[in-house]
Amino acid sequence: MNRSALTAHRWLRRPGMVLVLGVAAGLLAACAHGPSENHKLPRAEVPEAPAPEGRYVQVNGTRIHYVEQGKGDPILFVHGNPTSSYLWRNVMPAVSGQGRAIAIDLAGMGRSGKSTTGYRYKDHYGYLEGFIDELKLKNITFVVHDWGAALGFDYASRHPDRVKRIAFMEGVLPPIFPQPSFEAMGPEMGGMFRAFKDPVQGRQMVIANHMFVEQILPNFVNRSLGPVAMAEYRRPYVRSTDREPLLAWPREVPIAGEPRYVVERMDAIRQFMVGTNKPILLLYAEPGVLVPSSVVSWYRQNIPQLETAFVGQGLHFIQEDNPHAIGLAISEWMRRN
Repeated sequence: MNRSALTAHRWLRRPGMVLVLGVAAGLLAACAHGPSENHKLPRAEVPEAPAPEGRYVQVNGTRIHYVEQGKGDPILFVHGNPTSSYLWRNVMPAVSGQGRAIAIDLAGMGRSGKSTTGYRYKDHYGYLEGFIDELKLKNITFVVHDWGAALGFDYASRHPDRVKRIAFMEGVLPPIFPQPSFEAMGPEMGGMFRAFKDPVQGRQMVIANHMFVEQILPNFVNRSLGPVAMAEYRRPYVRSTDREPLLAWPREVPIAGEPRYVVERMDAIRQFMVGTNKPILLLYAEPGVLVPSSVVSWYRQNIPQLETAFVGQGLHFIQEDNPHAIGLAISEWMRRN
């Protein structure tokens, strides 16, 4: 195990929410030196076939791509940064017998077209809402990750009549966000997000150096991503001009009260979480990044209808670590609920 990863695992044992930021900071420190395999487990058997092209629908002037399989009530998979519907390729088959499994590519990501409005959180929310309207989806089961978790919970808080249940993992969500200040995040993580939000440094890191795909993604998977998977994740961002969505996401992370509207949406999501009677499933891995054991405890104590499922060892992109365990857990939970 390399030094950065060992530090990250030790930080997991610290009490309080700051430990989450410590874990991520340790892994991000590793990213500064490029992908490292020293802390990885032997590679799991995770299929990495190229992603087939799916279907398209026009939403807010943009051609939005999605893949689907199965029939029945919709099971809507929503990814985050910097991934795509490809993230769900090995999870969807386990649930497609229980409904119409649909995985969207957010605007400017995967095979979807460029946004006509921008890549801020509110833009992506508008596309998701429009996508659901265009496909006339109702009685939705959300399966969500990273920023997709915020989008899914946000949609459910605004349209509770159209959502049946939510399964989430490693989400950009309360209680981790919003953060009160950069200082509260610790020197490494706080410094990293200051840099992301800096008009010059952020562009160098994310646009020029392609940090999210070339460093963060492979370092936040607990196995070695193979060449086919890396090619799929790289494909939407070959040109530096294609990488604007990847930079917009970290700049939307709510810190020190900004962006104000994202802080407000996180507050609304928290209120929805603690007040809803809808079935909620949290899937988590060890050690995780955003959802280590202390955060699992917070969710257990605060979400009334929560069930939890441990899916094995993993970091942030746990669909690339244990997709079959995730699919099985979701399928069994859906049968019970």
